[in-house]
Amino acid sequence: MAAEELSSDLELVDAELVLDAVQTLLYWVGEDPAREGLRDTPGRVLRSLAELTQGYQADPGVILERSFPDQYDEMVVLRGVTFTSLCEHHLLPFVGVASVGYVPAPGAGVVGLSKLARLVSCFAQRLQVQERMTVQIADALEEHLTPLGSGVLVEAHHSCMGCRGVRQPGALMVTSSLRGAMRDEPETRAEFLALARH
Repeated sequence: MAAEELSSDLELVDAELVLDAVQTLLYWVGEDPAREGLRDTPGRVLRSLAELTQGYQADPGVILERSFPDQYDEMVVLRGVTFTSLCEHHLLPFVGVASVGYVPAPGAGVVGLSKLARLVSCFAQRLQVQERMTVQIADALEEHLTPLGSGVLVEAHHSCMGCRGVRQPGALMVTSSLRGAMRDEPETRAEFLALARH
């Protein structure tokens, strides 16, 4: 399959190299890339990787730049944000749910809830490890919202552990990153964790 046949919005400079690499992998596992079911696989893999890594084109500052003037001095938590990311060690997916919360600073207003979900996607749609992704989301909240406190809780199942190696598909990895009042004040910390895990 020629690179010209792929969607022009992929913006991959070396698309032909990727297509050749996928064909080589298919040969390596003992398959024939020319057979009916695999003929279009290199292009599909290319498009799939482009979609799963589109977070590299997202800017957390732009995502969080607009806030609403409404004043609110309690905790805001968005939970149930589903994501799929690629483990950078094996290029296998890990799939999970994130909870993101913050306590707005006085006079700072509030950010739209969809922006919190977009922030998770921004970092999930990159080659990742869950620990770093959790910290990156928290860092972005701190840098762009300057809240009194912020927290991120991520729970995920990792294919690299579930379908290979120790083969523990039911194992759930949990990571958190707490800042400001959510880290330093026990009651605020407990409130966030209770809301995030509800």
